Amino acid sequence: MTNVSQTLTYAGIGSRKTPSDVLELIESIAATLALRGWVLRTGGSPGADQSFYRGARGAHGHVELYLPWPSFEAARRDEDNEVCLFPRASDDAHALAARFHPGWDGLSPAARHLLARDGHQVLGADLATPAQFVVCWTADGSLDGSDPRSGGTGQALRIAHHHGLPVLNLARPDHARRAARAGTVRKR
Repeated sequence: MTNVSQTLTYAGIGSRKTPSDVLELIESIAATLALRGWVLRTGGSPGADQSFYRGARGAHGHVELYLPWPSFEAARRDEDNEVCLFPRASDDAHALAARFHPGWDGLSPAARHLLARDGHQVLGADLATPAQFVVCWTADGSLDGSDPRSGGTGQALRIAHHHGLPVLNLARPDHARRAARAGTVRKR
């Protein structure tokens, strides 16, 4: 895989409950960005994450795949030199997650692992190389993760907001139109 710290990266994330028409849009966006040389950072969860992954991989794009534990959604990932697999979140990512999640102490270990990998999706393997932007879908259209309806994706959005990263939430009609106008959606 290429040296991802020297390339353009974005976080492609979102809800497991992303509507099917948006999942198609996500695949298209990810494919177009892959063809333009962008590296996808995602987490492999069903829904938006897996659609970003399919779109990027379908265009032979590079992916940084951050898992909460090694066996997470194992059947859905490729094993090749274009996928840089991170099988678990670092201890530093857990400390970061605790800072950004309001109910950290009440979470199960599995939930903590899921939320800790969000820091890597936004800030990279070293937690010091932020993505250039975030593309997501949440039910509430959140840009900062402050609404509980943003779900688990809200954790990544809180981290992105704290670091001043632009967020394109496809639940917002104006953001979906902007993505299309910017040419990130290939014609079908």
